Amino acid sequence: MLEKRTALLKTHLPGFYKTLFYLAVPIILQNLMQTFVNMLDTIMVGQLGAAEIASVGLGNQIFFILNMILFGISSGGSIFISQFWGKNDISGIQKTLGIMLLFSVSVASVFMLAALLAPEFLISLYSKDTAVISLGSRYLRLVAASYIFMAVSFPFQIAFRSTDHAYLPMICTVISILLNAFFNYLFIFGAEFSFFGIHVRVPAMGVSGAAIGTVIARTAETAVLFSYAFLKKFEIFSSLKSFVQFNRNFMLKYASIALPVIFNESLWGLGITFQNSIFAHAGTNAIAAFNITGTISQLTWVFFIGVGNAAGIILGKKIGAGNFEETKLYAYRFAWFLPACAIFFGLLLYPLSLLLPYLFKVGVETLFQAKCMLLELICFYPFNAFCMFFIVGFCRAGGDTKYAAFHDIFWMWCVAIPLGYAAAFAFHLEPRFIYLFLFTESILKTAAGLLRLKSGKWIKDITG
Repeated sequence: MLEKRTALLKTHLPGFYKTLFYLAVPIILQNLMQTFVNMLDTIMVGQLGAAEIASVGLGNQIFFILNMILFGISSGGSIFISQFWGKNDISGIQKTLGIMLLFSVSVASVFMLAALLAPEFLISLYSKDTAVISLGSRYLRLVAASYIFMAVSFPFQIAFRSTDHAYLPMICTVISILLNAFFNYLFIFGAEFSFFGIHVRVPAMGVSGAAIGTVIARTAETAVLFSYAFLKKFEIFSSLKSFVQFNRNFMLKYASIALPVIFNESLWGLGITFQNSIFAHAGTNAIAAFNITGTISQLTWVFFIGVGNAAGIILGKKIGAGNFEETKLYAYRFAWFLPACAIFFGLLLYPLSLLLPYLFKVGVETLFQAKCMLLELICFYPFNAFCMFFIVGFCRAGGDTKYAAFHDIFWMWCVAIPLGYAAAFAFHLEPRFIYLFLFTESILKTAAGLLRLKSGKWIKDITG
């Protein structure tokens, strides 16, 4: 057995990095650009004050929950798509995509109605600051129009990634970024200019302008995605009829694998938004520092999002093709590669922490807390990186979604959140110490992931 594994190692793993980065780089670049836009939004809104930062951050928590549910739906589907792609089963991919679209649009419609009809109530769940509620509800009501576009484009982006067209979502994101940056600046701060002899004056709209810029960008992104795929005649992009040919048995099979992922992402997203609520109730400075930390850290975290998702696609294709031994070898390589990269990328956060006073016009205390949070994050980055591979990478690639869902949810809700809540409201600790308690989740989850990886029980051919 050892000789066989050694032979496989020499035969297949030299192409490991080439295969990985062929898939990962477009995903990394796409997420980096999306993060840059989010960071740009925060910096632009940050010029208006702490209340504006908090309001947009909390307004986006509603979208964050929706995004987690959409990611769960699409992530569950990507397990099937990767394995179907390994078998070259286009019909299976189209049926899976049809179910993903049905669920995504239904959920997004509910969120859009809630954001349009009761934005004040939604923001008040996170903050009691009347200024934050007023600004946040204004932002939320306008940005709700983008939810349906996101629900339609998200499944197709995931499907294109899993079928070796990862560059298209990246191209669409570039267009979205350019439009978002332009219209955000235009509508947040206002401008006057002449166009073919016509004088135009755009009033400054503050947080409302940020919402309008986001809607325009996401609409354009969706339009380009479908137009390009249709013109290039991508394999999975054919008639509408091909997306509704799934039957009851296939839907039940999809549900058995995807529902734990949807449940996982929904509760995980709810956990993240609960953490935001803890910081928001701890004070406007606390939530502002938390949002600043998240915005800065995402600049490096996009690497692990990209590699984690690419790992899942690679492992899923190998499982679908029946290469189980090679699947294990790739998984072991990923298991040390991501934490090793986390040490390097984590250190990049330190110089970024020194730039905070130049990027955000907030108080000294907010900047101090944000800097401390970033330094804490550096120490826990290797654990976070392995957890990404554990949940999004090898467990989902093999259809082992129940095990992944349990450990992703249990340690967050039963350990990390109670400790963070106690630190904030029982012991009244500073935001940096509240943040520190939340990292207990990643340590415990890493231990569970290592045990599962070694057992090999996560490898399942769910399309056979």
